[in-house]
Amino acid sequence: MSNLPATLEPEPPAHPFRAAVMRGLGVLVPPLLTVVIFGWVISTTQHYFLEPVNAAARQTIAWMLRGEIREDLAVSDPAKRTALADGRPYYQLDDGSFVPLEIYESVRHSPGTETLPQTGRAYLSRYAELAYLRPYYAIPCFLAVFILLLYVLGKFLAAGIGGFFWDGIERAIHRLPLVRNVYSGVKQVTDFFLRERQIQFSRVVAVEYPRPGMWSIAFVTSEGLRDIRAAAAEPVLGIFIPTSPVPMGGYALLVRKREVLDLSLSVDQAIQFIVSCGLVIPPQELDQLRAGPPPTQAGGAASPPAEALPPGQSVKAAGSPPA
Repeated sequence: MSNLPATLEPEPPAHPFRAAVMRGLGVLVPPLLTVVIFGWVISTTQHYFLEPVNAAARQTIAWMLRGEIREDLAVSDPAKRTALADGRPYYQLDDGSFVPLEIYESVRHSPGTETLPQTGRAYLSRYAELAYLRPYYAIPCFLAVFILLLYVLGKFLAAGIGGFFWDGIERAIHRLPLVRNVYSGVKQVTDFFLRERQIQFSRVVAVEYPRPGMWSIAFVTSEGLRDIRAAAAEPVLGIFIPTSPVPMGGYALLVRKREVLDLSLSVDQAIQFIVSCGLVIPPQELDQLRAGPPPTQAGGAASPPAEALPPGQSVKAAGSPPA
């Protein structure tokens, strides 16, 4: 039996098959989830925005073309079910109404039409989609209109009456049970990612909080307050300690500058670490973890570099007898 303590027993090596599968999942899952998320966003936008807008535009164009439907014509060619009015040919539909022959032919020969419409209004709606709402220019137009509406809405809410109106709506939402819980969580996340950050973080630091020996990531926000600097008789910093997994909430503290430890992290990397509850490690930290700890002596202390030793002195293992 090994003489090592139980806590120092080496862990059994992972099964090669399981290790290979886990590495494969680690490579495959991130791009797959990225594609799934973007696909969900695109499909949701199409289902809840593009399709309703397209249907509304189609019905609007059909209403504007309603004058193309005629009811007062007489069939001039019963075999072809056509009539002539002002030198323009019309086709008689099953409901007895007439539509221009070019509209009928365009709808009849359009791809993806298994069954023909039965009314003149349905023919105009289909013709509006074929002639005016082709995807390659309808979608960019809809997106441009959507962005314009967002701009107008943002300007309206920034005004006094708009903000007052929206505050009333939010107060009504917060009175609804269950809905207010979901809305509050979604609003916190969207506000953090979509709104312009009013607090400008200068750098990422670590501070011993809430007790010595327990470190928290914080963002430096200012050089502190003058009165506190005078009372401390040394430089202080204003910091913000966010909470996981929603970093919008947190604590604003003033600490001595010498008690703050600068970290080699960007603000985005620190936010990812906080939102993931410490699961997402910055790449440079992962590289250091893979490299392993520095070489140590038998006693556990790191070996000093040779150039740092006095001339003629060599490194001895712990417990070795003097020369």
